[in-house]
Amino acid sequence: MTRDVTPRNDAGGPSPTDPKWLSDLLGVPLPSEGETAVVKDRKFVMVKGILREETKLSPDGTNIASVFGFKWAQHSTFDSEATNAHARAWLEQKYGDVRSAAWWNEYPPAPLVLDAGCGAAVSAVELFGDRLKEVRYLGVDVSDAVETAAGRLATRGLPGQFLQVDLAGIPIDPESVDVIFSEGVLHHTQSTEKSLKALSRLLKPGGRFLFYVYRKKAPIREFTDDYIRERLADRSPQEAWEAMIPLTYLGKALAELDVEIDIPLDIELLDIPAGRINVQRLFYWYFCKAFHHPDLSVEEMNHINYDWYAPRFAHRHTAEELNRWCAEAGLEVERQYLEPAGITMVTRKL
Repeated sequence: MTRDVTPRNDAGGPSPTDPKWLSDLLGVPLPSEGETAVVKDRKFVMVKGILREETKLSPDGTNIASVFGFKWAQHSTFDSEATNAHARAWLEQKYGDVRSAAWWNEYPPAPLVLDAGCGAAVSAVELFGDRLKEVRYLGVDVSDAVETAAGRLATRGLPGQFLQVDLAGIPIDPESVDVIFSEGVLHHTQSTEKSLKALSRLLKPGGRFLFYVYRKKAPIREFTDDYIRERLADRSPQEAWEAMIPLTYLGKALAELDVEIDIPLDIELLDIPAGRINVQRLFYWYFCKAFHHPDLSVEEMNHINYDWYAPRFAHRHTAEELNRWCAEAGLEVERQYLEPAGITMVTRKL
């Protein structure tokens, strides 16, 4: 008779700190450093303690991996107390108090949380907080930002496992995940709709899918966004970063004017409403994204502008589109937060 010696948490479930849960999830033993494993007929390599699909260790031609790998390597531009506080406040405004949500009680001990497009795990750390100590956190990203994410969790004493693989090919079985979190990622794939539906299939019935995507904006802003993105398409990440700096300084200069104007009538042709508005915000929302926040440095603000313009794919959507796709994917919308920048959804798999 074989005795189960898998570490358990206090409630009797698998321990989030035991790496064996990832092996069980993938259905194969985890290889040693530098060795390979075949998962779902695809070859993965263990590099720096992270299992990575072999094809993701070379450029894929879409620029997504290189753009975000570069972005999350710029630690000084996103990991200050100010930027983390700003991220935490914004995330909680959109999603609510996720770390203490009552729906966690619907899941078994150590539920599986998939961070789809984890980047440096900034959003997961700030939104989930200490809840990460009680879940099996799996961070997945197409870029080597998984290394940064693993380091950030480790320094905070938070457990987690990581995979470097495209979101369209996460090698786990359908209906195996309790919670999926995808903050600002789906719109960077080739098809937001296809990615949303593919990830939804990984959810167990009753599982939650929390995500944020960009929202369609005023016509001049939409034109400018596409124009700048096209201008950056063939530049290296470093060149794109440097090209953003003058725009970031413009946003700062407009903010420092501290001037408001009255728009006397709705400008229907440009989707600009009547009312009083700060000049920097008028420029930002209706003409060109030039982010500014008084608590952030120029480098930190440039990080945000780069994040918007550098990726080749950055689709924008309407609430009507997302509600239709969720219904088609069998997702019931529990919370929808609309803001000019984007749309945040908390959904439940039926």
